[in-house]
Amino acid sequence: MTTTDPDLRADGLRLAYDDRVVVDGLDLAIPRGRITVIVGANACGKSTLLRAMARLLAPREGAVRLDGRALQSIPTRELARRLGILPQSPPAPEGITVLDLVGRGRAPHQTWWRQWSASDEQAVRDALAATGMTELAGRAVDELSGGQRQRAWIAMAVAQGTPLLLLDEPTTYLDLAHQMDVLDLITDLNRNEGRTIVMVLHDLNQACRYADHVIAMKAGRIAAQGAPADVITAETVEDVFGLRCRVTADPVSGAPLIIPIGRHHTAGSELGSVR
Repeated sequence: MTTTDPDLRADGLRLAYDDRVVVDGLDLAIPRGRITVIVGANACGKSTLLRAMARLLAPREGAVRLDGRALQSIPTRELARRLGILPQSPPAPEGITVLDLVGRGRAPHQTWWRQWSASDEQAVRDALAATGMTELAGRAVDELSGGQRQRAWIAMAVAQGTPLLLLDEPTTYLDLAHQMDVLDLITDLNRNEGRTIVMVLHDLNQACRYADHVIAMKAGRIAAQGAPADVITAETVEDVFGLRCRVTADPVSGAPLIIPIGRHHTAGSELGSVR
């Protein structure tokens, strides 16, 4: 894996599907070597933004730049060695084994003069070990549990060896234990290997616990960004999500903890300080 920290940013970004503009006039810079989590209400543009940062959606205006170069100008194989993407619930070819799936992560490193090598073998072994999938390497992906399948896909991204990894809702459809397992694994990739991580998450409390940097989006624009403690306040949550809440300290991590206020079950409760 390259030791160069990637510089990923967007300038004057305008994104649309047909005539529907989803993101307009957006500027951002992803902190290098950190975990950034994008949050926001449904249809606010967060997954659309991630797709643009992965070159899966071409901007109508502006540009996403990696190390100063517009993504559209970077050859596909070169980009795949710098940036990995894990979309929501990716489909696996029927009958493919975990080992074969993870091996596909090495495809960007293959050329007609450089075929499969010992370094590729080592990268696959390391990826399987890092994700706890070594013993399942011979299993078919479609026979695995949801959490195991997600780890298999992450193992493929690890084997790809990119310094920058984008993940769109990596905990979707997983139970709570598997959600924690996947998020801890992603944190290991950041802390142990220095990878820059960008994730879209729905769960605000998970975002606060795992993110170094939070981007809160509203109606296709950035409403707030920064450290979780600075961004996730009762005022911001109400503005971005239309949800009244109290924000206190997570007793485990010390990060902000959001406690929603609904129409029921609130009388007489003392939920801690309000930020």
